[in-house]
Formats: sequence, structure tokens, C-alpha cells
Amino acid sequence: MDSAARDKTQPALPTGLEWPEQERAEQLARGAALKWASGIFYRPEQLARLGQYRNREVQRTCSLEARIKSVVQSYLEGVKTGVWQLAQALEAVQGAREALGQARGLLRDMAEAAQTLEPLREQVVEHKQLQALSQLLPRLRAVPAAVAHTQTLIDAQRLLEAYVSLRELEQLQEETCVPLGGLELPVFEGLGPLAEALGQAVEAAAGAAGQLARENPALLVAAVRVAEVDAGCTTSLEQAPRDWRQRCLRALQQGLERVHFGTSLQPGPGELAKWLEALRVALPAELAMAEALVAPCCPPHYKVVQLWAHTLHGGLRRCLQQLLEGPELEEADTFTLLHWVLHVYQGPEMMGSLELGPEADVSDLEPLLTLENIEQLEATFVAKVQAKVAQWLQKALDGEVVEWGREQEPDTDLSGFYHSPLPAIVLQILEENIRVTRIVSVSLEQRVHGMALSELSAFLRSFTDALIRFSRDHLRGEAVVPHYVPYLLATLNHQLALSSSVSVLQPKWVVPGVLAPVEAELDKLQKRICGLVLEALLAELQPLFAALPSRRWLSSPELLDDVCKRTARFCQNFQHVRNPAVQLLLVEAERTVVLQYLSALMQGRLVCRGADERTQAAERMQHDAAQLQELFLGLGLEESVQCVPVLLALKELLNLRDPTLLGLEVAGLRQQFPDVSEDHVSALLDLRGDVSREQRLAALSSLRAGPQPSPQAGRRALFSLVPTPAPSLASCFPSGSCA
Repeated sequence: MDSAARDKTQPALPTGLEWPEQERAEQLARGAALKWASGIFYRPEQLARLGQYRNREVQRTCSLEARIKSVVQSYLEGVKTGVWQLAQALEAVQGAREALGQARGLLRDMAEAAQTLEPLREQVVEHKQLQALSQLLPRLRAVPAAVAHTQTLIDAQRLLEAYVSLRELEQLQEETCVPLGGLELPVFEGLGPLAEALGQAVEAAAGAAGQLARENPALLVAAVRVAEVDAGCTTSLEQAPRDWRQRCLRALQQGLERVHFGTSLQPGPGELAKWLEALRVALPAELAMAEALVAPCCPPHYKVVQLWAHTLHGGLRRCLQQLLEGPELEEADTFTLLHWVLHVYQGPEMMGSLELGPEADVSDLEPLLTLENIEQLEATFVAKVQAKVAQWLQKALDGEVVEWGREQEPDTDLSGFYHSPLPAIVLQILEENIRVTRIVSVSLEQRVHGMALSELSAFLRSFTDALIRFSRDHLRGEAVVPHYVPYLLATLNHQLALSSSVSVLQPKWVVPGVLAPVEAELDKLQKRICGLVLEALLAELQPLFAALPSRRWLSSPELLDDVCKRTARFCQNFQHVRNPAVQLLLVEAERTVVLQYLSALMQGRLVCRGADERTQAAERMQHDAAQLQELFLGLGLEESVQCVPVLLALKELLNLRDPTLLGLEVAGLRQQFPDVSEDHVSALLDLRGDVSREQRLAALSSLRAGPQPSPQAGRRALFSLVPTPAPSLASCFPSGSCA
């Protein structure tokens, strides 16, 4: 198309339009020109060149106008071309729109024609299905008979043949289902129950794997092969996977657990030991049978021995957990279970046997009993054993208490010492319970050891209480005890036997000092027995000391002779007591006699009338001291531990000729016996009968102001145990006890 034709088709541009920016551009140009002209023609000599400048600017202006005109003309031509192209495109779009409308009408007509052909299409599909059915009809007629035959094979346990027949029926079902478009024929409705029956037959065979491996291994092999072959088969039908392999494995495990851990096989009360012993024999035999007979019948990936071991372990663990959740076990069953689980099960007789391969190792599995279970069983065992031990110890104590009231003296051993089987019985009961737990675990041994010490302490407290009741009934006359003191001495031998043998209850792992509570109870028992023996001695001696000191005492030794005879007769039974208790008894008996002697002196029953009586009293005290010393030396008490020397010190205080020297004598008495008090000194000064008030005050002042006595190891209290009568007002010292 030439430019003339294009100009005819192009729209005419409007004329007479003005640009909004034109006026502003002219103003700026004029201002710039004025500024330039004022700068150029500012000097007069430049006005001569005005014509040149005018011509040059005119030429420049013409050139600029020509260029602007050319640019504007080119722009206008481009705009005309674009407008023309847009007009052409509009015409093309309108043509396409009309063509699309025509095509839409044609498509609508074709859809209506296709709807009229739909019945024909359905008839074609039905024709194809009928054609396929006509071809498969002979085989479909045989399906019911094939289903019945397959069921017969299943009932006859011919599992492989039954599976082949089932697969043929399923393949026929797939061949029929595809041309029928997924339509399932009623003739195939029996395949689902038939497949389930075969699966149950496979499960039943797997559940009796142990028995079949011995009696009919072919059936077990057939069941496993059916499960394995079916696991590799795929089908085009939308059916849930049968997963016979997993069902077979589960049946193997369930059958194994049912054989050994069925509900009917659970142990009843008192049957746990027998049940565990049966498992000790049965489980290794079961694993050996699995390795020898079952494993060859199964694929290697079944890992039959490992499966057997893990199944037996898991079933046993669940069975034991159910056992623990039931009624509480007796102590014998608890002990048996702990020993079996901790030692027998993993030992060489069972799962740790060298005859079993590494596949039978169950050491990495969860333990049969958790730590909480073991702690619970140990606590239950200790509680029940503690109750029985307490009962046994109480029974032994009751029997011993009955013995105390016999008409005969206590039994003696070959050495002549009082003897009773009670200490041996007590220690044997405790030691055997500790020893038997060592075969279970250290923790159980520690628990039982702590229980034994606790029960021994409780027994000693009960023994002490029984002694107190025994003594109280005897002293009150409520019970006739012909041999009261001998049986007290016999109990002291019991205490010695327990003290010397209690170390057998201390294992090597026990920290030092764990027997301290028991030893403390033994010490308390010994002190209580000695106290009761000394009370009996006091009951015999107190009437004799009631007449001492007196005028009769000054003139005759009969009073102390009676004391010595009574004491010697009382202490004759000490020969049946073992050392060191006999020495302790002699020490305390001698001390008791001396204390009674001192108590009698302090009562103020006698006041010497003169120097002769003081001398006579001093001589009597010296004679009494010698007599008592001889008595206890004859009984076997060493002189170094006797308290009789205190009488000799008091003799010097009485025998002092010059009362003004009493202060020195009292100070010396304080050095020997630090527990002597002002009341004791006052009572002794009253016995002298010649001490004035000033001399008394001087003597008591020396007692208070004198040097402190030097400490001596092993020094025992003496005067502090001697009661004194209340001092008279005339003898009170301003800073004394009655100030």
C-alpha cells in the first residue's frame, strides 16, 4: 500500500491545537535571550557587531525550526501508522468472534447428536461383556465344584493343593472382573470365606509348630510355604492384603506361649517353685527342639531360634507380671522367684547354656522383672520374714521366761556356768536368714541384715521388759520364784553370749559401727541385769546396816560379820557367771556394800562421846575395811579396784586428835574423793562429836577453798551416791547448800 492510499485510510489529525507547555517554553526562551543580550551588549564597543549577531541568531533560529518541524512531522507519521494498525486489528478480532460463534453452534449440534448415540454405546458394552461371559461360561460353571474341592483339600490339610486351587479361582475372578468392568459375579462370593478358611488352616498349623515338627513336619512346611508364596503374589482386584506371613508368625508365637504359659498352666498358691522348676527343664528343651526340628522347616529369615527365645522370654515376662499383680506371694515363693529370675534363668542351666547358640541370647531384652518389681519383692520378702522372725524370737523369749519360774536352778554347761540355748537360738535364727539371702542379691542381704539387727534390738528391749516384769512380780510377791538371783545371773550369761557372738551378723561389706545400736541395747541389758542383782543384794543387806553405827557396833564385830556372811552367801552364785561379767558384779557388789556402809555413817545415828569412842570407832572402821577387803579378795576381786580404802580415809578423819587440823584432813579427803560434799563432811564431823562451830566452819572453808582435785582416769562416783540428812541450822555454812 502506497502512502496516498494509507493517507486516505488514516484518520485526520485535528488542527489549531496548542500545547500547554508552548507558552511557558517561549517565556523561558525570551528570558534567556534577554539575559544573553544584556551580557553581550553591555559595553558600547560591542554594539557595532549587532548586525552580525542578528544574522547569526536568525540562521540558528531557522535551523532549529526546521529540525523541530522534521521531528514533529516524523512523530505525527508514526501516530498515524499506529492508529491505522489498531483499526486493522479491530476488524480481525470481530471476524474471529464471528467464527467462534459459528464453531460453538456446530459443537452444540454435535453434542446433541452424541446423546442420541449413548444407548448404542451401552449396547456395545453389554455385547462385549456377553461375548466375554460366553467364552468363560464353561469355566464359570466349574467354579462351585472347584470351591467345594478346595474346601475338601483344606479339611484334609492338603494346604499346598488347596492354595493352588484357590489361586486358580482367584485368577479366573480377575479375568472375569476386567472385561466386566469390575462387576463381581455371585459365583465368586465363596472365595472370601474359602481364603479365610485356608488362612486359618495355615495359622492352626503354625500354632502347633512344635508338635508338627515332631509328628508331621510336611504339614508345617506346607503351611509356611503357602504363607511365603502368598506374600509374593499380587492381584488387580481391590482387596485387603491377606498378610498370611505375619499371621503365621503371630500364630507361631501364640502357640508357643499357649503351650508353656496358658491360663491353665499358671501356678497356684504354693506351686510356684514346682512351676519354675518345670520351666527350667522345659524352656531349654523347647529351644533345642526349635533349633533341631522347627528351624529346618522354615525359611532362614524366620530366625526360628531367636523367635522362639524372644517369644518364650516375652511370654514368661508377661506371666510373671500377671503373677505379681495377683495375690501377694508368700516369703518362700518370693525368695524362690527372686533367686530363679536373678540366677537360674540367665545361668548355665537355662538361657546361658553353652549348648544354645547365640540366637538364643536374651540378655539384651527387657529383664523378666524390673527394678521396681525386684524392690517390691524384696520389701515383701523382708516384711514377711521380719514378722516370722519376730514371732520366733517372741516364742523363744516366752519359753525362757517360763524357765525362770522353775523349782530347779538354771542349767549349767560342762564348765559349771549357767547356760541356756536362748542366745544360740536367737543368733541362729538371724544368721540363717541373712546367710540364705546371700545367694539371691547383695541388696536383699542388706535389707535382711538391717531387719535382723532391728529385730535383735527389739528382742533385747523385750528381754529387758520381761526381766523388769519378772523382778517386779517377785519383789511384790505376785509370783513365787525359788531361784530369783540365779536366773538373773543366767540372763547375764545370755547377754555375754549375745555380745560375744553378735559379730557373726556383720558381713564383710557392712560399714563399721552398724552394730552400734545393738551393742547399746546389750549394754543397757547388762546394766539392767546388774541393777536387779544389786537390788536383791540391797534387800538382804539393808536390815543389817540399819543398826550401824551404834554402841553395839563399837563394841562387837557381829554386825559386820553378818554383813560379810550374807554377802559371801549371796555372791557364791557369781561363780556360775562368765568373765568379764563376774568381775563387773563383784565390783558393783563391793561398791554397793561400801555405799551402804557410808550411808549408815551419814545418818547421824551415833555421836562419839569422847576421844576413846572416836578411837574405838576408828579402829572398828579399820577392822571393817580389812574384813571387807579380805571378803572380796577371797571372792576374786582385785584390791586395785575396791572402794574399801574410803573407810580408811574416814578412819583418819575420826582418829584425828587435834580438831584444828581438820581442814587439812578434809582437804586430803577431797583430793582422794572429789565428789565429797559439805553435807558429807558435816555428817562425819557430827560423828566425831567434838567439833565446835568455828572448827566446823574452818574445815568446810578448807573444803571449798582448797585446790581442785587432780583428774584420775577411771575414777567412779562414790559420795555423790550417798544420801545425807538435812543439815541443822547450827552447821550451815553461809555459802553452802542451805545458804
